[in-house]
Amino acid sequence: MTILQVPGSKSVTARALFLAAAARGTTVLRRPLLSDDTEGFAEGLVTLGYRVERAPDAWTIEGRPEGPASAEAEVYCRDGATTARFLPALAAAGHGVFHFDASAQMRRRPLGPLTQALRELGVDLTHEGEEGHHPLTVRADGIKGGHITLDAGLSSQFLTALLLVGPLTAEGLEITVTDLVSAPYVEITLAMMRSFGVEVRREGETFFVPPGTYEATDYAIEPDASTASYPLAAAALTGNTITIPGLGSGALQGDVRFAEVLSQMGASVDISPDAVTVTGTGRLSGLTVNMRDISDTVPTLAAIAPFADGPVRIEDVYNTRIKECDRLEACAENLRRLGVPVSTGRDWIEISPATPHAAEIACHGDHRIAMAFSVTGLRTPGITLDDPGCVKKTFPGFHEALAGLRDEWGL
Repeated sequence: MTILQVPGSKSVTARALFLAAAARGTTVLRRPLLSDDTEGFAEGLVTLGYRVERAPDAWTIEGRPEGPASAEAEVYCRDGATTARFLPALAAAGHGVFHFDASAQMRRRPLGPLTQALRELGVDLTHEGEEGHHPLTVRADGIKGGHITLDAGLSSQFLTALLLVGPLTAEGLEITVTDLVSAPYVEITLAMMRSFGVEVRREGETFFVPPGTYEATDYAIEPDASTASYPLAAAALTGNTITIPGLGSGALQGDVRFAEVLSQMGASVDISPDAVTVTGTGRLSGLTVNMRDISDTVPTLAAIAPFADGPVRIEDVYNTRIKECDRLEACAENLRRLGVPVSTGRDWIEISPATPHAAEIACHGDHRIAMAFSVTGLRTPGITLDDPGCVKKTFPGFHEALAGLRDEWGL
């Protein structure tokens, strides 16, 4: 049995950085993810005037409940969606003029539902280019609070940004959600807010966030469940056994449920309170699965789907089209490159059984496409990536880790 330590969760690290910056006192984050996205978030906080000290195993953040120390700042959000969406909300609760921009890839991704909500709350916010996208300028003078209605059908991060900033408003927030995708990520947010001393009440589709103060804490970051999907899929695909410690039935992240999808396909899966183990049985069954709530693992399933004994159909995942790239189309394109029959619709993809052949994978600068189809390469010699370095966004050591599994399993 192979035991693999997976890097810390990107989603949890980003939320913890926001909460630590907003809290009263000094927070220590244990085992944060060290990647381009999280480094970009931390550097954004530093640019805004927060004190952040980074060591390999722990980051220390001095909180400022009153908002950024800088009266004016220019923040570059890189490719990070959490950085690009959370930091403008954090800055809006302070006082000053803050300019935000991001990479060309992130500029294409939507911000409109969040920035419209902030405007409805009285925030002076201007999109400098295309409406609803970066770059933008926030002329902050605090947030009064009140009731807003939000469509979070494109990204749960819009709701999370508002939930996180809610306690920093003068009167608190009442947020009614008309649509919501990736709901488990909102549960992560609520649980983490609780750990920092703020309890959110939910009644149906409305969230009640009280005004108040986050309290600093010592917080351990759990391993990234989306990243864990690659070694778990690798074991299921190759007939090996792997255990990911630190993830289990008690995990905050909904993407740990990807192991249940592998179980439906025929892999042997054991989920204990603090670990998940997958053993490949030599057979993968086709299935139809709704992955709306675990959509970051769609490429992982798509990449091993050709080896199933029947069609694999993934449904209700329109939001994957507005990630780092159009992931549904990227998966379809690369599967066709490998000689695999595939069809797609607005929010679904169906993959037929086939024997993939060697090809170059078009990563589209997307770490999840690169890592997912690297798993395909465990059973298909000759697969290459046009941009192997894009994995630095969340797992800089991915290729070395996968090579280690290949060696240990004799592949």
